Amino acid sequence: MLTEGQYDQQLNISTLDQELSVIASYHYHRYEPTPYQALDELFKQYELSADDHIVDYGCGKGRLNFYSHHYFQNAATGIEMNKQFYHQALKNKETYKNRSRASAEKIQFECILAEEYKIKASQNRFYFFNPFTVQIFIKVINNILMSAEEYWRDIELIFYYIDNDYVDFLEKNPCFELKKEIDLSSMYKKNQYERFLIYKLVY
Repeated sequence: MLTEGQYDQQLNISTLDQELSVIASYHYHRYEPTPYQALDELFKQYELSADDHIVDYGCGKGRLNFYSHHYFQNAATGIEMNKQFYHQALKNKETYKNRSRASAEKIQFECILAEEYKIKASQNRFYFFNPFTVQIFIKVINNILMSAEEYWRDIELIFYYIDNDYVDFLEKNPCFELKKEIDLSSMYKKNQYERFLIYKLVY
């Protein structure tokens, strides 16, 4: 099994340093990258295709973008409000391009608040690692629903370490149904939050 650093070396990126950033609002949580070991387990049980376009809200330095593109050649957009992390993601894109055999032009980053991001018709997978409070989450979900009304497609939401408030909202929302749970508690000392939940848009 590779270490976190060895994964970074394999992708030719740098995502390990956990710089703290000043958060202007309590609605936004501190950035932390999804562990590579967790991503391995997710994508053993949940595959992307080269035609999928995943959006990572609170992408930080872009780990998920590069990881998924490396294995699936999918399009990936990272949304990051922190300018420091955004610029580091752009630097990672340049170094990743030097290592990747597939075109890295399918990887993009936007420095913008999540709720202000205009969702594109091609985007059909949305990833959340507890990036903000449920108040912001509801605004983002409304943006996804409006985009689906404009251009219907198969849409799925992927959650890691999901907040209970997110679950409550999704379970009460008739537009979504739980498609799959990937339990990671055996890897992380029986922590009930160590799991992926995948919800599908159904209406």
